[in-house]
Amino acid sequence: MIGALQFATDGFRVVYALLATLLWVMTLLFSKQYFYRHKHLTRYFVFYFVTYAAVLGVFFAADLLTLFLFFEIMSFTSYVWVAQEETEAALRASKTYLAVAVIGGLSMLMGIFMLDHAFGTLMISELRSYATAFLEGTGGNFGNRQTYLYVAAALLTVGFGGKAGVFPLHIWLPKAHPAAPAPASALLSGMLTKCGIFGMLLVNCHLLFADATWGKVILILGTITMVSGAVSALFSMDIKRILACSSVSQIGFITLGAGMIAIMGGHGIALQGTVYHMVNHTLLKLVLFLAAGVVYMNLHSLDLNKIRGYGRKHPFLAVAVAFGGLGLAGIPGFNGYISKTLLHESLVEHMHHLEAQGLHSEIGMFKTVEVLFLVAGGLTLAYMLKLFVAIFVEKGDGEEKEKKSSMTILSGIAVCGSAILLPVLGLTPNVIFAKIGHAAEKFLCPAEVLAGETHNIHWLAFENLKGAAISVIIGIVVYVLVVRGMLMKKENGRKVYVNRIPEWFDLEESVYRPVVLVALPFVLAFFSRILDTLIDGVSGLLKATVFAPRKRKMSIWVGTKVTHTLGTAMDGIIAVLNKTLFHNHPITKSFVSVFAVSEMEARQTFSLITGSVSFGLLLAALGLAITLIYLLF
Repeated sequence: MIGALQFATDGFRVVYALLATLLWVMTLLFSKQYFYRHKHLTRYFVFYFVTYAAVLGVFFAADLLTLFLFFEIMSFTSYVWVAQEETEAALRASKTYLAVAVIGGLSMLMGIFMLDHAFGTLMISELRSYATAFLEGTGGNFGNRQTYLYVAAALLTVGFGGKAGVFPLHIWLPKAHPAAPAPASALLSGMLTKCGIFGMLLVNCHLLFADATWGKVILILGTITMVSGAVSALFSMDIKRILACSSVSQIGFITLGAGMIAIMGGHGIALQGTVYHMVNHTLLKLVLFLAAGVVYMNLHSLDLNKIRGYGRKHPFLAVAVAFGGLGLAGIPGFNGYISKTLLHESLVEHMHHLEAQGLHSEIGMFKTVEVLFLVAGGLTLAYMLKLFVAIFVEKGDGEEKEKKSSMTILSGIAVCGSAILLPVLGLTPNVIFAKIGHAAEKFLCPAEVLAGETHNIHWLAFENLKGAAISVIIGIVVYVLVVRGMLMKKENGRKVYVNRIPEWFDLEESVYRPVVLVALPFVLAFFSRILDTLIDGVSGLLKATVFAPRKRKMSIWVGTKVTHTLGTAMDGIIAVLNKTLFHNHPITKSFVSVFAVSEMEARQTFSLITGSVSFGLLLAALGLAITLIYLLF
């Protein structure tokens, strides 16, 4: 404990701290070549290391307030990564990133206040027991206690889910990743999104453990995120945008697993699948974004048509991207197959439980999710095929005339060294993954749930291979019919990739910006005018009636005693000056009246300011700020 900050260490926290360290080391090795002759490197690396410290603070936080503090530091320091290039696209993307971070942070803070009010503690290890006691308690100004807890959980999930990239707050990922430098993109996708998932798991497993209703909401959000991200990636033409939309989709897979954890009451299959896919996605995006960085720093373009054929003479880069694509698509032998198999099996197993209990009406929902799960897996293979074929198979403008190295030794270690981990993890699932799963279960599940529970997964069983095979078939069909058919056209005698993403598919441009920048100001201005008119009318009525000036006897002077005294003194001075300096042009006005009128005008102006709506709003804002400072300290 350091002051008010509280930290804790356990197996799962240490696992992700080590994983974060691996990502920072690999991106640091890659950065020397990538940032050659770049500007503002001191700024970048200062925030690079501060963000690393903040990420460790998030994972090691023992209470929600400490987690919130480091989460917000992480959000604001990583904002600099997005804006690093200072292009118009980068600055616009950084504003979107910052807006989501600020909205999410305020939402998280309100949820934390609600939990502190209800529990009297924010210690993560105590949340589950306090939540149970809170639901069983009576009295207090909480209304419906279940609803109160749902609202607090929803507020926290907005903050965590926004950083993770869960629909509908995923809008920053497709904009920020293409704009940010490749090493930063690898960290944003591979690690910062996992900080959001980490928070969502805390909500699911410590605050609303085994709450099936909450789990279904998270499951639906995960399914929408999973499918929409895959569709966006399939239609994209920018290599880093494809990977960014892919991150949205894979976060959807993880979020789906988080929902299944709650629905299945912490069952090991769902929890292990979720945690494994967190780890897998971290490593996969490290490899793929660094590989995209190799392409960009050699060709200075990310457009598939302009980089087409670049990798035909770079076999090591091709192998690394192939490993990343196969892992992402869940092909047996690679790490993604392990986690996706567990996630799929959690859906199938839960449907078997529902069938055994006679709850046939609920099976339809999970069957639909399973179908979409397999379709999203197929779309993953399709967009990775699109990317791989364009760069490493087809001939095009990106193909170099002479074979030369595209990576330095350090960059090669970062890309290829990370890629080697993907099949190693996929071929030894009961070694490293088993230890990670055990650490996650101890951190996220009560001991009584885990007692006596064992998981013997037959990774190459027919049912598991069948799910992977279905996704592969879907992916090949989509690639042939959609990518080669609909997303390409003939131009100057050869086929080129075309952008067929409808404008309305961009939530930021079609919904959020019009609402925030046009509709909201119009509505607020409309009601402000009405309110201002009403206030002026009431003020005028009161002045004419209750506060009408009373008739009184004429005083020997106008104004106040102060203005009369000052005016009389000034008149005396003027009289002397009129007889001497100004005898040809004497001053005739009385300063007693001048000072009296000035005083009256100043008093009226002050009265208008203090009575205005804007002044009231200003005072309200100051009050809220003072309250916030009081609550924090």
